[in-house]
Amino acid sequence: MFTGIVTDVGRIVETKVTGDLRARIATRYDVGGIDIGASIACDGVCLTVVALGAEPENWFDVEISAETVSKTNVGAWAAGKRVNLERALKVGDELGGHIVSGHVDGLAEVVSVRHEGGSVRVTFRAPEALARFIAPKGSVALNGTSLTVNEVSGAEFGVNLIPHTQEVTTWGEVAVGDQVNLEVDTMARYVARLREYD
Repeated sequence: MFTGIVTDVGRIVETKVTGDLRARIATRYDVGGIDIGASIACDGVCLTVVALGAEPENWFDVEISAETVSKTNVGAWAAGKRVNLERALKVGDELGGHIVSGHVDGLAEVVSVRHEGGSVRVTFRAPEALARFIAPKGSVALNGTSLTVNEVSGAEFGVNLIPHTQEVTTWGEVAVGDQVNLEVDTMARYVARLREYD
């Protein structure tokens, strides 16, 4: 489990297909404190660490199944791409965002980017099947970042990115047309499921 509070911005060093997709990610994390088999959210995708190293810089490897590639933006990863990282939640950690599983529901497309003072207002288009789970003042995880929904209109919804978020995540690079990993709020999903039985 995660909170959607990004704690590092990593960089894709390389990707290669070895049956599944394997990616090496450079990080500022102390790899001496990461176990093989640990979960790290990479742009919101919960991935398992399969190798670690510290030369010439700290890095970890993850293997990504074809199923995950088909549901996320991971297939577009290439050397140099920056990705939001978050270590798995530990008991007693501060819950600064919202509960995030790292199981991406689908891709949302950036349809507009508008500067408002120091902040940036971004509008996304969600897949129709996921739009019903997104509500004003609710939470979503986008590329692994816990964000508050400002407004919803059909399948489109907007969020506001404050300067701090832009600086400590990859959101300072957002552009129209970007495909971002979307995980809807778990509580919204369960509420919708329960209403099917009313």
